[in-house]
Amino acid sequence: MSSSDLSSPMRRSFGLLQATAMNMSNMVGVGPFITIPLILAAMGGPQAMLGWIAGAVLAWCDGLIWAELSSAIPSSGGTLEYLRVVYRRTSLGRLLPFLFIWQFILSGPLEIASGNIGFAQYLTYLVPLTPLQIKLAAAAVGLLTIVLLYRRISSISRLMVVLWAGMVLTIAVVMISGLRHFDHRMAFAFPPHAFDFSRGFVLGLGSAMLIAMYDFMGYYSVCYIGDEVRDASRTIPRSILISVISIALVYLAMNICIIGVVPWQQAIRSPFIAAEFMERIYGRGGGVVMTVMILWTALASVFALMLGYSRIPYAAARDGYFFSAFARLHRRGDFPHVSLLSLGAVVLAASFFSLDEVIKALITTRILVQFVAQIIGVQLMRRARPAANSFRMALYPLPSAVALLGWLYIFLTSGAKYIFGGLITLVIGIGVYFVWIRTSRASNPQEIV
Repeated sequence: MSSSDLSSPMRRSFGLLQATAMNMSNMVGVGPFITIPLILAAMGGPQAMLGWIAGAVLAWCDGLIWAELSSAIPSSGGTLEYLRVVYRRTSLGRLLPFLFIWQFILSGPLEIASGNIGFAQYLTYLVPLTPLQIKLAAAAVGLLTIVLLYRRISSISRLMVVLWAGMVLTIAVVMISGLRHFDHRMAFAFPPHAFDFSRGFVLGLGSAMLIAMYDFMGYYSVCYIGDEVRDASRTIPRSILISVISIALVYLAMNICIIGVVPWQQAIRSPFIAAEFMERIYGRGGGVVMTVMILWTALASVFALMLGYSRIPYAAARDGYFFSAFARLHRRGDFPHVSLLSLGAVVLAASFFSLDEVIKALITTRILVQFVAQIIGVQLMRRARPAANSFRMALYPLPSAVALLGWLYIFLTSGAKYIFGGLITLVIGIGVYFVWIRTSRASNPQEIV
């Protein structure tokens, strides 16, 4: 047992299997089943697979960032802890953690709610619903997730593996069915001038990468519950890298399989592409079965997100960055119940919003404060604590440079209103920070050495 295992008051019930299951369940969810038409539309044909490939490279390089940080700082909170520790000797030592919590309060519940909304929209393949009923169904999924998570972490870790198994089965059915009926002429029916380099190609590739990163997002989920992971400094990095490479291969194969059965010209307009894919092969019954499996997968993703994100306000409050009530643990279950219920309430409210344009807003809000700040943070950590890590990325600093350029490329090609939204969110957060500094009577947060 490592020293970090001894220092945590929370039960360490997540091993490598459970940690990887959590990451992969979060990564898949309903995302790829509703974004295939979006990514095809981004570049106007199957050449959009370049977006998946570029996204996989970015996810791998960024995963190395997360792996190195989590190895050196294997406690709950993820980005909050990383920014707090690596920037503590700089003038940004308090500002960046505050800004992370600020953007998280805006983006975290929206990300969870996007899974709820996707679940509800796929449900309409089985049951016709009015727009209001779709919103109510999305909120009901959020409520169910809260109920499932309001319990001891050891039982949750077992439930996570069960949900993950359902996700793996769903993907396997899609891939096996697709391979049996695959038509390479259909899958690679590129339109004329598909690869001509132009401004439209550059912007389209950026949009395709953004959608791909939305689907990849979650490879770091276990970082938020580091205090509940066994041998966290080794288990977390391994689970991140296993998750990225596994899902990257799965996504590429699954997308090619689907457009090898359903012409991309039809897929680009489909709201239920996976169900229609199965219906094309097996009839209406096949579409119904696939929809049920996708709903299971979506629930697994929402479950994983709520589990990980509910630990962020807990970690912030524990270290003096948020209201002290959020640091309370349930007396019998040893889980942060105040944080879970509070976050869940915001998710329920966010589930009533439209899914339209949520993906771009989620990504652009996070890029500067979370992903870019962490990339720079690794450089600072290596200078200050060169021997602290049990994991160190190969070919350093090349992966860091690729990750930085990739995230900035996505941000700058996302569109003017999303760039403005990300920047204005940051500016407002800085203003709120200085107001908080002047009015807060709390002492400085404790520092983890």
